[in-house]
Amino acid sequence: MTTVLVTGAGGYIGSVLARMLLEEGRTVIAVDRFLFGPTLPMHERLRIVTEDVRHLEIGHLEGVDAVVDLAALSNDPAGELDPELTWQVNHRARVRVARLARAAGVRRYVFPSSCSIYGFQDGLLDETSPPNPLTTYAKANLQAESDILSFTGDRLCVTVLRQATVYGLSARMRFDLAINGMVRGLYLTGTIPVLQDGTQWRPFVHVRDTCRAMLLALEAPAEHIDGQIFNVGADEQNCQILPLARGVAEALGLPFQFEWYGLPDHRSYRVSFRKIHEVLGYQPTHSPADGATEVHEALRSKQVDPHDPRTITVGWYRHLAERGAFLKRLEGKEQA
Repeated sequence: MTTVLVTGAGGYIGSVLARMLLEEGRTVIAVDRFLFGPTLPMHERLRIVTEDVRHLEIGHLEGVDAVVDLAALSNDPAGELDPELTWQVNHRARVRVARLARAAGVRRYVFPSSCSIYGFQDGLLDETSPPNPLTTYAKANLQAESDILSFTGDRLCVTVLRQATVYGLSARMRFDLAINGMVRGLYLTGTIPVLQDGTQWRPFVHVRDTCRAMLLALEAPAEHIDGQIFNVGADEQNCQILPLARGVAEALGLPFQFEWYGLPDHRSYRVSFRKIHEVLGYQPTHSPADGATEVHEALRSKQVDPHDPRTITVGWYRHLAERGAFLKRLEGKEQA
């Protein structure tokens, strides 16, 4: 796949994926509103399209070999700020992009979804387990999966990747993700913030490792991935939150101190990643300890500002809304 269009290319995952695609020698068309500022490097094979994904036209997809459709209002709390807008962007816009891709003759469409669609369940869940989405964000993801998979078998190879909770360093840094937030808390106060009650399970994956799964989906034989759903992560990175926090402190060689925050979490799920390992030979190369170490080093070296309000997604959305800029930017009426 020579030319890849990435929606949400300025985001936490997208800004890492775009760099990895460029490193592989591909041409990248990066679509984003860049609500969080510029996050991509200048490069001769990088073309930036500052556009709302809801307004993409078929012309944007001409000459494109593959689409990785990352654009979304993420995460669960952000999805509840404006549920209708979340459905517009996270569901309807994605289905529209997939339809445009098929019409433009694009060969592959990769939809990075989320393991959050599993919600709260016991046992080890695989791709055939019944979903249990509990938030607008998760429900919109699940409906997008269903509608987009209906395009399978009509010239367009469609693959859904249900990502575990992501961690690690990115040019569009996020500290509202569990491991990253734990490291920030230790760095600033010596205390890890832990969402109550700490017994909830969650699967994790490093940002570069989830991008590696997307690269595999771009290159794998179509008969292996067309119309398929894959959980993205590793069985050994299913963690309970409080023991995970202890492991983060140990990885950094710091005393383990924590404080509770928030209401008891109603999401808890463990996920099997056997399918992606067996079908695509996928195996993550980073551990939570690796991610915690790199984020901590970035804080210590001042590469990342722990006080930057853009690193907390829902807080930044609220900030833009208070300035009357959020909807204007989303509608393309104000330069990001």
